[in-house]
Amino acid sequence: MNTPAGSRVVVTGATGNVGTSVVRLLSEDPRIASVHGLARRTPEWSPPKTQWSAVDLASGTAGPAELFEGADAVIHLAWAFQPTHDPATTWRTNVLGSIRVYEAVAAARVPVLVHASSVGAYSPGPKDRPVDESWPTHGWPDAAYCREKAYLERTLDVFERDHPEVRVVRMRPAFLFKWQSASEQRRIFGGRFLPGPLARPELLPFLPDVPGLRLQALHTDDAAEAYRLAVHSDSARGAYNLAAEPPVDAAMLAEMLGARPVRLPRTAVRSAIAAAWGLHLLPASPHLFDAVLRLPLMDWSRARTELGWRPRYTADEVLREFLDGLQKGGGMETAPLQGHKVG
Repeated sequence: MNTPAGSRVVVTGATGNVGTSVVRLLSEDPRIASVHGLARRTPEWSPPKTQWSAVDLASGTAGPAELFEGADAVIHLAWAFQPTHDPATTWRTNVLGSIRVYEAVAAARVPVLVHASSVGAYSPGPKDRPVDESWPTHGWPDAAYCREKAYLERTLDVFERDHPEVRVVRMRPAFLFKWQSASEQRRIFGGRFLPGPLARPELLPFLPDVPGLRLQALHTDDAAEAYRLAVHSDSARGAYNLAAEPPVDAAMLAEMLGARPVRLPRTAVRSAIAAAWGLHLLPASPHLFDAVLRLPLMDWSRARTELGWRPRYTADEVLREFLDGLQKGGGMETAPLQGHKVG
């Protein structure tokens, strides 16, 4: 049985990288009657059938239960990546805020909850073969992002046990990029001092080739399509890996940037990242770098078989689009995705 026509879907974190793609696809779907986007700051952007509410899930005040009343599904995407130097702050938003969402879903009797997990929830795994959704989700404990994603996996285990009437779907996508997210992701991970060489490949003569640097990428629109399919399919429940081929490594990035890959020890690169992070010159922490080098490659055949999902973009196409966005200041008319060109 599929979700009936005229469905109402609520999306948290609706103005970010994933949220804007999910809201756009849902607003174009004739089976969706209305989309209610929740974000800390409401945007000027007005896609069809969409209304907005300003909600801060970290506030700890009134919960979103009243906003979920009458919804056929809640897609929970809200997430804060910063400040990386203050993990208690991200914990309040990401973990405690998510728990408030789950409690509100139960209180409002929403039948479907689609949660944004991540490859970051997985325990360290292989780089030479993909793993399926049964791989352990204990994260990398030293990285706040992975620790929070893994904790929420355990929270959802309890939620599913206590609320079997709710169909819970956990999406575990690879790293997500699109042209419109380039400026936001530059700010989140690169900061003010490091984006220039990346946005201008001619300034990047070589690219560090670090052991373990092999990961997966996915276009955000492709991930959004999986969320849309999960809302409609009554049989979709549990975890789904989402990724595009081929895996990304230093050789691919070097060819794309016209740079020469140079093999460097992991400790040397980590030390440089740790120094820049310690001086508040780089937002991305060395702990996240450690996690990336340990994350497994994912097998996404379950999403293909059960959801009928398949990515439209290859990983290299995704990264080329993202690089173009870096160079041209890609963005959208939402607060998180404001564009900014690097000179």
